[in-house]
Amino acid sequence: MLEIFDGFRLSFMTQLGCPVIRFDSFSKQARKGFTLIELMVVIAVIAILVTLILPAVQQAREAARRTQCKNNLRQICLALQNYCDLYGRFPPGYVASSDTTATTPGWGWGAMILPQIDQFPLFGIIDFSLPIEHPLNSAPVATRFPAFLCASDIVPNGTFAITNAAGGKVVQTGPSSYVGCVGNDSSDVDDNVNPGNGMLFRNSSIRIAEVLDGTSNTILVAERSWAQANGTWIGAPNTGRLRAGTSNRAAPLDEASSFHVLGHAHWINAINDPDGGLDDFSSMHAGGINAAFVDGSVRFLHSVTSDGGSANNLQALGTRAGGEITADFGY
Repeated sequence: MLEIFDGFRLSFMTQLGCPVIRFDSFSKQARKGFTLIELMVVIAVIAILVTLILPAVQQAREAARRTQCKNNLRQICLALQNYCDLYGRFPPGYVASSDTTATTPGWGWGAMILPQIDQFPLFGIIDFSLPIEHPLNSAPVATRFPAFLCASDIVPNGTFAITNAAGGKVVQTGPSSYVGCVGNDSSDVDDNVNPGNGMLFRNSSIRIAEVLDGTSNTILVAERSWAQANGTWIGAPNTGRLRAGTSNRAAPLDEASSFHVLGHAHWINAINDPDGGLDDFSSMHAGGINAAFVDGSVRFLHSVTSDGGSANNLQALGTRAGGEITADFGY
C-alpha cells in the first residue's frame, strides 16, 4: 500500500512478519553549490569590501612610511648636532679645494657624519685626501645606507652610477633621499663667491651662534626624492652630473654635481618647474615633504609649486640669518 502526504511517500513493508512504516522524501532534494545569481552577489559584496578597505590599507602603509622617513631625518639631524658638539660647527655641505667650480675632492656632509651614525669602520677606510671618484675609494663609496632612504621613495635595489656630461661613468655609489639645505634660491652651490645663506654649502662651517633666525626656524636637511633627482649621500664627485629621476617629467635634464647633496629652499614638488625641480625639495609623499630643522624637530611642509606667498615663507626657512618673519604654512 502506498500513499503520498505533502511531499512524502508513505510505504508499508513487511520485515520478519511485522509491518514497517518508512517515510521517503522525493520532492525536496539536497542542493549542492551556489546558483549563478548567488555567486554574482558574493563577488559583488567582496568587490565592494575591497574598494572600501584597500584605500584605508594604503593610507595606513603610507602613514607608516612617512613616520619612518621622519625617524630617518631625526637620526640624521641628531648626527649633525653631535658633529657640531664635537667640532663646534656643522660639517661642510661638501669640500672643494679649488676656487673654480671644480668640486674635488667633493666629500659631502653625509660622509662627514659617518661616525655619528655608527659607521666608524667605514669612515676609517675612506681616504679623504683623495677625490670621491679615486679607485682607492671605490669600495667604501659604493655603500647603500637605509638611513639615507625614504621608504616611500623609488630607489635602486643597489648602487647607481653617477655620470659626466658625456655620459661616462664617474663613480658607483649609494642613493639618497635627503639633501642639505644650501639656503634660499639665490644661494650658489658651486663657487666660493656667493656662498649659501643656509646651513650646508660649499666649504661651509656654520656655528650655532650664526643661526640668528632661530634654530626652530631654519631648515637643516630635507627630502628630495631620488625618483625626482638621483642624489647620493657621499658628496659631489667632480665632473659628475645630477640626473633627473624616472618620475621626473623634465628628464633627461641634469644639474651640477654639488646638487647631489644640496638643495634650495624654494619650491616643493614643483613638477612644472622648467628645470624639473632638480635643485629643490621633493618627495613621494602626498602633498609635501619632511624637513629637519636645526633644533632637531622634524615637520611636514606642504607642497609649494609657485612663487609668492608660501614660497617666500619657505625661502625664509631656508636662510640662517635673513631676519625674515616666518609664518606657519603647513606643518
